[in-house]
Amino acid sequence: MNSNLNFFKTCFKSERQSTINLLACMPDDSLHYKPHPINRSAQEITEHLLAHLFDLKIIIENNQCDETLSFSFKDAKEASEILNQLWADVEKALDKLTNEQWETEMVELLISGKSFATMPRTNMMWFFFFDIIHHRGQLSSYIRPMGGKNPAIYGYSADTV
Repeated sequence: MNSNLNFFKTCFKSERQSTINLLACMPDDSLHYKPHPINRSAQEITEHLLAHLFDLKIIIENNQCDETLSFSFKDAKEASEILNQLWADVEKALDKLTNEQWETEMVELLISGKSFATMPRTNMMWFFFFDIIHHRGQLSSYIRPMGGKNPAIYGYSADTV
């Protein structure tokens, strides 16, 4: 059966390995890298990306989520392992959702305990998922200046040819 929920599951699963590969290739001695003083460092972006994955499971299972703003890790290998586990947890939780829960149940997003937005679960999930992809894109532009090699995300990269 075609549904927005099934489409989300398909899209979500297809982005997993590329994101794991990207985190795994970050040089540990350059996690402090940021292209400009106003930007987040590679470590901060990764902590934020992991936090989003942690929150996705909360959004699936609850009608309220106080956004996790940072999810610590010690090195690139651990970040990729954490991401892999969190991604698997979200995939399992998605399988328990009904189309009705996905389409009609409202979820409130809090930031530091203060209400930020309330929207249908489907909208909240797509919002967080697109932000994960956005932050993966940010990190991919950091990899070469950090001294690493970009993995393929949507086809070959100049570093994988």
